[in-house]
Amino acid sequence: MKTTSQTIKKIPQVLYAVLLSIACVLFVILVVGTIIGLVRSRSSQPLINFGADVSANITPGSQAANTNPQSDDIRIYSGLERMRIPLADSSILILSIVFPYPANDIAFTEELAVKVNDFRSMAYDYFSSLPQESLIQIDEDTAKREILRSFNNNLRLGYIRSLYFNDMMVIAPAVF
Repeated sequence: MKTTSQTIKKIPQVLYAVLLSIACVLFVILVVGTIIGLVRSRSSQPLINFGADVSANITPGSQAANTNPQSDDIRIYSGLERMRIPLADSSILILSIVFPYPANDIAFTEELAVKVNDFRSMAYDYFSSLPQESLIQIDEDTAKREILRSFNNNLRLGYIRSLYFNDMMVIAPAVF
């Protein structure tokens, strides 16, 4: 009668000691954190802030700056990205529109995100409908006013105070 024995590979002693040490350290951290959490009062500040703004003065009892943005927190909306608009004379206008908006108005911010395609269409329609005579020298201020008016007419939860053209370049058609 033959007996077959299987050889079981054993984990090297050093690897076993390292893994056991890591498990013990994690267990100690968990126990110490639990004890600190039970002993500290609920109104005390966090011991460690990950990604917190160092310049924000957080006093006991106040909320962190990330959860309650200031009323004057203004950001720049650049969601329209760079557009390539074909013009009436076969040239192409490269345009990037940006504008400031209040970051604390969450409903307005969501409306802006939803209306990106509408805004892009309005800019396309405005510039592609310009007559060839006005394409030689586009009046930037008039274009900004007209586009701003059409953007604001499309908004319901807020309005845009001003807008800027980051890039505005007309590329003439190639002549061979």
